[in-house]
Amino acid sequence: MSTVIPPTAPPPGADGVPGAPRVRRRAAMRLLAGAASLGLAGALLPAGAAAAEAEQDTMTVAVSQPVDSLSPFLAQRLISTSVHKMVYEGLVGYDPETNEPHPMLAESWEPSEDGLTWTYTLREGMKWSDGEPITADDAAWTFTTMMEDSAAATANGNYVENFEKAEALDERTLEVALKEPQATMLSMDVPILPEHVWSEVGDYGDFNNDEEFPVVGSGPFTITGYEPNQSVTIEANPEYYGGAPEFEKVVFRYFADQDAQVEALRKGEVSLVSGLTPAQADSLEGQEGITVNKASGKRFQAFTVNPGAETQDGEEFGDGHPALEDKTLRQAIMMAIDKQELVDTAYGGYAEPAEGYIPSRYPDYYWEPEGDDRLPFDPGAANAMLDEAGYEKGEDGVRESPDGDRLELRMHTHNDRPDYVAMAPIIVERLADIGVKVENKEVDPGVLSDALHSGEYDLIWTGWSVNPDPDYVLGIHTCDALPEEPGTMRGDAYFCDEEYDELYAEQLAAYDDPEGRAGTIKRMQAILYDEAVVDVLTYADTLEAYRSDQIASMQPQPDPGGNLWGQDGHWSFSGAVPAEGTSGGAGLSGGAIAGIAAAVVLVVGGAVFLLVRRRSATADDRE
Repeated sequence: MSTVIPPTAPPPGADGVPGAPRVRRRAAMRLLAGAASLGLAGALLPAGAAAAEAEQDTMTVAVSQPVDSLSPFLAQRLISTSVHKMVYEGLVGYDPETNEPHPMLAESWEPSEDGLTWTYTLREGMKWSDGEPITADDAAWTFTTMMEDSAAATANGNYVENFEKAEALDERTLEVALKEPQATMLSMDVPILPEHVWSEVGDYGDFNNDEEFPVVGSGPFTITGYEPNQSVTIEANPEYYGGAPEFEKVVFRYFADQDAQVEALRKGEVSLVSGLTPAQADSLEGQEGITVNKASGKRFQAFTVNPGAETQDGEEFGDGHPALEDKTLRQAIMMAIDKQELVDTAYGGYAEPAEGYIPSRYPDYYWEPEGDDRLPFDPGAANAMLDEAGYEKGEDGVRESPDGDRLELRMHTHNDRPDYVAMAPIIVERLADIGVKVENKEVDPGVLSDALHSGEYDLIWTGWSVNPDPDYVLGIHTCDALPEEPGTMRGDAYFCDEEYDELYAEQLAAYDDPEGRAGTIKRMQAILYDEAVVDVLTYADTLEAYRSDQIASMQPQPDPGGNLWGQDGHWSFSGAVPAEGTSGGAGLSGGAIAGIAAAVVLVVGGAVFLLVRRRSATADDRE
């Protein structure tokens, strides 16, 4: 089989040179940005002038996750991987309209007849943001480093586990030799890094790429600033082969509270907000200067059951409830929950009940149980299962396991996710109906992440964004995803099953049989469902809104009906067009700027305290 896809037109860009007035305006904006990064902009500016934080050439995006790492070797959260998609391109990406394979650094590719060798031809004349040429050596170095250094494989190691060798044949030709055929060779979500920069790094496990700016990248933007738990700033890359984006700067500004994000959008202090609740989306609908985007969900919401945390070598750790090792109990927990109730109550109908790992947005891989394989909402049947298995109820209605362990479980819930916070009490109530007592612990993301990695939990909320090719979210449940030692892991369920691993290898090898591969992936989802280690609850719609008086247009993915934030690519940002005739708010006089500076000085002591306090939150569910 031979597949060669010619290069397509690059995303639209602008090559204009900013003039002196913009330079003066930027000086004022830098002062305001400093105040905003401390959460002071709203207090220092009247509502009418608050929008000055966003210039015509600056987009400000409200985000609810703090960055886990700015190293593409380590990052797993949506905020981090989304930034990386704009800064480091891979060989092949996903088309913004169809989600089909799309040329990125590689303009064409061709597999050998046996599928064991793939040859990629890179675009001609590409440069890193520092002006150095982008060559096949950079790609070969990136893959080889991931193959040889386990720390460099933390985020995306599943893509290279089957690689035999990655070699540059010349400046534009990369050859990858495989041990077995691999179906993900056109969907590897691996950022290619500049060898001349990253080869100087000593320890990839400790290097977070967050001290020297601007970072050197290949994408339409480059990272120029980072304040932990506050903001990430990226600016247009003039060396980008597709042309510099029209927005010269994008600031991702962290908000711990989602209502604060919405209020900032109303005031024009931010340009884009995602992850809206149904009530928030409905309240913004029809407001002047605001456009609401409702997209089909590419993410599932779930909670993980601790079946007994252990390392790849079988070392047990953590303090999960021992009864959760019993599949009967795990299935009864699943059957006690009315997922339609969650859709109606937590999402106001902007979601659908879920069972498989792959959202219905991806029909080729979507799976749902049928007939006797289904574990329906049926508290009566769940109670009967537990009675038969020897889980006796006490006088207070709480059961004990056959080993005498009282069924009192802890549930860790993200306190920064309104949908999880809304669903958790319902879960507590429904599990009480089958004699399982649950303590709902609303905790900071960092506390939740620590509990997961230490295995010190019983139930824990989770969720993953699913790519058009679902290999990654399937790979996190292989035995290889278990931690090598307590405290680190690539998965989130401590799940290991021999049959599942065999099917994972089978689907990975089916590069020339899409229909057969899809069938295998559905069988894998059936195993995950039956084992009930992760209870997938909903596929929530993506609800987001942007200031149409700041942003004239953005490219959804897929198109139509797709999302703007969290895309499989950089299309919504690299192709965004600023609104005509607006500067995002009135300019400020020198006297106003001086007054703001004085106010910053007066409140800086309290701001430092808030900054330190916010930096203690370090984790969220991974994407």
